[in-house]
Amino acid sequence: MQAFTTHQGIAVPLLDNNIDTDQIIPARFLHRPRNAGYADQLFCDLRFHVDGSADAHFILNQPDYAAGSILLAGENFGCGSSREHAVWALMDYGFRAVIAPSFGDIFFNNSLKNGLLVITLHHQTVQALAQEARQPESRHLSIDLEQQCISSTEQGDLAFEIDAYRKEALLKGASEIDMTLAKEGAITAFEEAYLKRHPWLIPSPPTTITTQ
Repeated sequence: MQAFTTHQGIAVPLLDNNIDTDQIIPARFLHRPRNAGYADQLFCDLRFHVDGSADAHFILNQPDYAAGSILLAGENFGCGSSREHAVWALMDYGFRAVIAPSFGDIFFNNSLKNGLLVITLHHQTVQALAQEARQPESRHLSIDLEQQCISSTEQGDLAFEIDAYRKEALLKGASEIDMTLAKEGAITAFEEAYLKRHPWLIPSPPTTITTQ
């Protein structure tokens, strides 16, 4: 997956609470192959009218936010059914991070596994960042994962928490399999040492039974 170290981009305020995975990408698009991309399907039923025309009132259809890469979301973002497609749609559109007061658990974990940085901040802090993002001179945010810091024009530097394992994986652009394989030598050494201390755990060779 793509590594995340630092990122600066336009913040997009979409603060509705309980935006679920079916709103992020409707179920009718889940049959598409991964390599086809999901950018056009992101928030499809919110971005477009039934006839396919763009809803000018939706935030991503407004010129100032169309190139946004940091989503400011409401409570419980990504709740609902489990679908990695929701994460893929956000990333295919160009989002590198989502900042919200809380997330759906499965969406939160799927995001980190795929390289989408999800950050939990206090509700009032997210509201303040969203207010900034509505001003032309302060739409950009900077995120430094190594320092665990978000920088904005008015709020200054804001610290955030992230699990150390997930942080390392994102910084390296490493999947869970990559992270495990990186420790293959240590795992093998542990197994060998453990079996030396507990030899009775070593399976006996199969017994061959001969018949006359």
